[in-house]
Amino acid sequence: MDWFEQYESEIRAYSRAYPAVFVKGQNAKQWDETGKEYIDFYAGAGVLNFGHNNPKLKAAMMDYLAEDGVLHSLDMMTAAKRDFIQGFVETILQPRKMDYKLQFMGPTGTNAVEAALKLARKVTGRQNVIAFAQGFHGMTLGALACTANGYFRQAAGVPLNHVSHCPFETNVGGGLAMLDTLRALYDNTSGGAEKPAAILVEPIQAEGGVNVASAEWLQGLDKLAKDLGALLIVDDIQAGCGRTGQYFSFDEAGIDPDIITLAKGLGGLGTPIAMNLVKPEHDQHWQPGEHTGTFRGQNLSFVAGREALRYFEDDQLMNAVHDKGEIMVGALEQMAQTYPDAGFSVRGKGMMQALDVGDGALAKAVARECFERGMLFGPCGVGGSVIKLIPPLTIPEDELVAGLEILSEALAACMKG
Repeated sequence: MDWFEQYESEIRAYSRAYPAVFVKGQNAKQWDETGKEYIDFYAGAGVLNFGHNNPKLKAAMMDYLAEDGVLHSLDMMTAAKRDFIQGFVETILQPRKMDYKLQFMGPTGTNAVEAALKLARKVTGRQNVIAFAQGFHGMTLGALACTANGYFRQAAGVPLNHVSHCPFETNVGGGLAMLDTLRALYDNTSGGAEKPAAILVEPIQAEGGVNVASAEWLQGLDKLAKDLGALLIVDDIQAGCGRTGQYFSFDEAGIDPDIITLAKGLGGLGTPIAMNLVKPEHDQHWQPGEHTGTFRGQNLSFVAGREALRYFEDDQLMNAVHDKGEIMVGALEQMAQTYPDAGFSVRGKGMMQALDVGDGALAKAVARECFERGMLFGPCGVGGSVIKLIPPLTIPEDELVAGLEILSEALAACMKG
């Protein structure tokens, strides 16, 4: 590890929490160079929805490489991109009667958010954006202005302007009453608030602590945006692509976003890709080449992503996600009930589940204990007090149970002090 400690930037984070050199991954397991095995309940923050080295996705990529397929193409037309677009439209959009243009930009979620913000401001001619407490949208300056975490914001070095943060539904002061307050403020011609260009929201705040918005609140937000002439931007970067048991985390909410940002699990195998779904009437505001990105034509991501879409051609995987999600909920609720005086709480949806232990130091200690016992997860939420579990959707049930047992044992060890 000396090479990392001596030469890699001080910015590194996860490697400090998990001091191992990983060399191999298969589905929900990783191995370090000593041969130690780990069950992965983090899955690249949702990038590896279909597991490490998924054989179907890997085979498609290897075949493409063997045939000398075009790897980099800026935004030129390729057969790989066409296959991905066709697969996404036919498998995801058409069954839902959703009408969107597909915009590819730089390869990360923050690029998707930047493009969405830029377009919302072009469409409306307005500047300000409404975002929410505990929201996370990325590290580049526009997305960072919408991100609420003070630790990340203080690194910007410049003012993070043109964004107003409001309480999320689950925050004190949030909920439908907050939406009524916002509406009254903007309806008041002497309210002093300019109408926003967009409202940006995660239906499930992943990094913010796995805070789940209700359908009623999301519907209220959708209506408010439309009444104000603002665009509703839904950030489904971590909670989308099947994580919750539906392709979109908001599938059951009955909302009609203007822009949907996707990344992470979209490529399936860990190759970088980001994509925005944009209503056609808004997309027409773009001029050719007005928003670019060198790696918006990453064809290996299109190849793997097209293969990943086949998981959504029937209900088999999503039914399994529901079943495994119930196993996760049951195990976490049992942990919470074991320590009734601690005030632990369980929340989540599908295979994004969390145990809020209310103490960042405890969550960090549990993460380290899990690492020592051969299980990986990442704390999140305010002060890192939430144990977030997002294993690959394809994890075998016995490995899922084994990982939850490690977590239970680690929590017990830490609670004993």
